[in-house]
Amino acid sequence: MKIIRMAAAAALIVPSLALAQQIPPAPQAMVDKVVRESFTKLPEGWAARLVQDETMMVCSQTRNQPSAAQADAILARETKTVVFPADGKLLGDWKAGAKVAQNGRGGQFSDPPGTVSGGNCYACHQMDPKEVSYGTLGPSLTNYGADRKYSPEDAKTAYARIFNPQAAFACSSMPRFGHNGVLSEQQIKDVVAYLFDPESPVNKPAK
Repeated sequence: MKIIRMAAAAALIVPSLALAQQIPPAPQAMVDKVVRESFTKLPEGWAARLVQDETMMVCSQTRNQPSAAQADAILARETKTVVFPADGKLLGDWKAGAKVAQNGRGGQFSDPPGTVSGGNCYACHQMDPKEVSYGTLGPSLTNYGADRKYSPEDAKTAYARIFNPQAAFACSSMPRFGHNGVLSEQQIKDVVAYLFDPESPVNKPAK
């Protein structure tokens, strides 16, 4: 009797799944309207956050699977937005960078004015090998600088990827920290130092 009930339930579920797959996607105008109406009493300047730029629109419409031509266009467009430090220095203070990597505050309705945003890097990456709490959405960054022999060119690449990861990988899940003003130039320098300074725990094997 139990087997018969399970078979009957499965018979009801399968057509429902098939029907769900036949439902066409909602028109973009309808999606935009729902998003706008879902956010009320926005703080000053926040309304602009609901408007996608060209890159984010392509990534949304393709569900982060752009065509080769779309990906090339994203990389070309986003690369132009990367701004390197005028003083030419890419490494700041690795100890300050460790704090940026651990800090997940900033950019929320509940934040008081003047709240300094963090990078929340550990939400997606392993960095200091002694840290026990980290995410795995992104690759492990342990020994990052040492593996690259502390190359200045690789440090420059890392700076660009933190500033705007869309310039390195189209439809990246990583936030555009510099491009969107989440992190300051000095904060990005500090995070690069956290990755590349030989004294950083990132480059110290766990004992």
